[in-house]
Amino acid sequence: MLQQFADYVIFTLLGLMPGSHLGAALDFFIYDTIKIFLLLMVIIFCVAVIRSWFSAERTRHILSHNREYVGNVLAALLGVVTPFCSCSAVPLFIGFVESGIPLGVTFSFLVSSPMVNEVALIMLWGLFGWKIALLYIGTGLVVAIVSGIVIGRLKMERYVQDYVWQMQVGEGEITELTFPEKLTYARDYTRDLLKKIWPYVVIGVGIGGFIHGYAPQDFLLRYAGPHNPFAVPLAVLIGVPLYSNAAGIIPIVHALMEKGLPIGTTLAFMMAVTALSLPEAVILSNVLKRRLLITFFSVVAVAIVLVGYLFNAVL
Repeated sequence: MLQQFADYVIFTLLGLMPGSHLGAALDFFIYDTIKIFLLLMVIIFCVAVIRSWFSAERTRHILSHNREYVGNVLAALLGVVTPFCSCSAVPLFIGFVESGIPLGVTFSFLVSSPMVNEVALIMLWGLFGWKIALLYIGTGLVVAIVSGIVIGRLKMERYVQDYVWQMQVGEGEITELTFPEKLTYARDYTRDLLKKIWPYVVIGVGIGGFIHGYAPQDFLLRYAGPHNPFAVPLAVLIGVPLYSNAAGIIPIVHALMEKGLPIGTTLAFMMAVTALSLPEAVILSNVLKRRLLITFFSVVAVAIVLVGYLFNAVL
């Protein structure tokens, strides 16, 4: 219905041609803006309601395991069953930080949720077979876990925006509310958070829409073909400005592989599009200070490049 509405506004009311660059960019912008705001409202509200039944200490206990790295593994696995796009995963990321969960653990979730999920597994299995599907899921989890561990070891908590720490919940103040009060709390929390991040969502989706409409379809094949030794990092650099979820990018990946793009280069491109996107960076810039944001993107990008080269070497 959202896609039909966007098509009606752009191609019927405005009269733009379906195949035009401007039409494709504006269609993407309207569809994704509405979709993301609906997702954000539902996700933030549900997270706030669920969190109202659990104390901050209980949440910390689940994901802040005494054994080092176990929290990263649990957070990455949680990301598998929460198939959000990179932008929609941000509210849960904020909620984890507010609950006092270690920063590295929250980043393992932020990488895993958009990149590794059952939708990606099923579609990859159907298009490429079980070996490639399991390889992608396994390496995606490794990237999420290792990236979170590295960021956690760097001790960069001071580079989270101050307002996120100020929103940390008290030990029993929410769990003691009545159910109607919990709903009121969730509504107010959703409204306050959306007020802070909505301009960044609009700007981010706008950038994604421009790239979607104007980027040449053969751009990746032209510059990251099989004979280029730097094809993998180029594919990652090309993928980062783009924005899509796993279900949206897999058909493109299939087409690229049919045209002869090596599997490692293709999957590195897919990982970059789903786990690292320019719209996500714009939204996260309201949550993370510049140094932490650059560190996060750099660590994950390097891990994805290494995975891409590994796939090209062994497959």
